[in-house]
Amino acid sequence: MRFEGRCHCGNLEVTFETSQRPEALAPRECGCTFCRRHGSIAVSDPAGSLEVRIRDAGEVSRYRFGLRTADFLVCRTCGVYVAAVSTIEGATYATLNANVLEAREAFTQRPVPVAYDGETAEERLGRRRRAWTPAVVRGRPR
Repeated sequence: MRFEGRCHCGNLEVTFETSQRPEALAPRECGCTFCRRHGSIAVSDPAGSLEVRIRDAGEVSRYRFGLRTADFLVCRTCGVYVAAVSTIEGATYATLNANVLEAREAFTQRPVPVAYDGETAEERLGRRRRAWTPAVVRGRPR
């Protein structure tokens, strides 16, 4: 299955591909202050793929916090958080904010509350390698 999405102004566009039906994917509701304040519902598929396309890299904020192991891509023009991207051993993985998808209502499972506060950097990167979606970012932010 293929899902398209974007930030509000269209500067960041995404294509999320998964072999799973959207109602079978378990979205996550992270308890960190960043995700709560952005109303993020995270979705990923380690057997899928995610492409993030950036039209104007100068209008994308690459925000890092906590253990600084991922770039949270936020459009500077419209303020929408689109995805978190992490490079691990030369490969790129991401988790997508399902709220940016055009067909977000297809993801019908209630989000599972999650908290990652107790993870070390190594544990966090290991979890992401196992659980996040292989990704490519075109037009990397500065």
